[in-house]
Order: sequence, then C-alpha cells, then structure tokens
Amino acid sequence: MRGGGMKQWTRAELAKAIDHSLLKAFSTERMAEEHCAEARAFGFYGVCVNPYWVRFCLRKLAGSGIAVCTVVGFPLGANAPESKAEEARLAVRSGAGEIDMVINVGAAKSGDWKAVEEDIRGVVTASVPAAVKVILETCYLNGSEKARACEAAIRAGARYVQTSTGFGTGGASVDDIRILRDAIGDRDLRIKASGGIRTYHDAVQLLEAGADRIGASSGVAIVSELP
Repeated sequence: MRGGGMKQWTRAELAKAIDHSLLKAFSTERMAEEHCAEARAFGFYGVCVNPYWVRFCLRKLAGSGIAVCTVVGFPLGANAPESKAEEARLAVRSGAGEIDMVINVGAAKSGDWKAVEEDIRGVVTASVPAAVKVILETCYLNGSEKARACEAAIRAGARYVQTSTGFGTGGASVDDIRILRDAIGDRDLRIKASGGIRTYHDAVQLLEAGADRIGASSGVAIVSELP
C-alpha cells in the first residue's frame, strides 16, 4: 500500500501482479510448455516470451485468461524504428496481447528525445489494440533521463514504462520506481518493475514503492514464499 503500512499480500494477489518471464535465447519448447503450466497453476497475470513462442503459448493457455506478452527491439533497443514497428505488428497478428519494447537507449543518451518518442509512437501505433510497455533500461539512464523517458512514453501513447530487460548491468530498484512514479505524477501511465526480482521481499518492496506489475523469471519462487 503506497504511502501506508506494508500490505500483507496473498499468494493469489501477488501472482496477479506478475508477468512470468521466459526470455533466454536457449528457451526450448519443453521450457515454454512448463512455463505455461506454471502460469496456469499459480495464476500469474501473464507470460512474457520471445516472439517465436507467442502462438505456442496462446495454444497452451487457451481459455485460461492469462495474457501472452512478447518483446520488441529486445534486448538492445537499437533497431531501426521501422523494424520495431513491423516486429510489433507481426507479434500482435500472432496474438500477443501486450508488447514490451526497448527504447533507443543511445538516442536517449544523446539527448534526441524526439527520436525516442517517435520510436515509441511507431510501436504503439503498430500494436493496436495491444498495450505497450516501454522498457527504459534504467541502469543506463540518470534521473533526468528517466523522467524525460516517461514524458516521451506518455506523449507517444504507451500504457506502461518498464525498468529493465534483465540483460543490462542492473535491474529494478526501489529508487528507480520512486523516480518514475514522481515523474508520472497523476497521469495515466503505469510502471512495470523487471530485472533481478527473485524473492517475495524484492517484489513487494517494488510494488509498495509504486510499481503496478512485476516482470520476473522467478515468479514461482516468489509466490511460493507465501502459504
């Protein structure tokens, strides 16, 4: 509970805040099948997988109400904008209900916020009706850049900003969530914390700091800490 005492989460409540992630290059069909089975068993909000596995996971999760999310421009974000938009279009056509895109980090570090915004807008437009989460890769950005990235995401029509890919030099932190929450204020942009979240304590700290969703490959371990 933001601004109050620590909430006592139930296993079901926490699971509904988690995108159960499987994004390794060596992910196999058996791993994807097990991942979907875990999502069903624990009641996760969704699974987040590489584009190749979207259709497979949709079949495995049919009728479950569990969202299938995929990634675009992952993990570097340095693709041509047209490439990202087409990747998003293909992913939505395959059935993905949510798109996690990586910003052009180099453009952000160069101060070219117009390019960052246009890159995001291209993916948002191509992803309709899927929600877009904008991965900022916060480990590479300073506080001002994180705030500017939130502004770009808002103007471009994204639904979320997200901290990390999990492939950078650092993952989600409470300080980053607070910076993003302060930058967003009362505007309609949500926050997904991702990267290095491995325990119940990690997840709850980030949710209490202002995150709305958790992205983690350790979802089973996180919720299994609860009775």
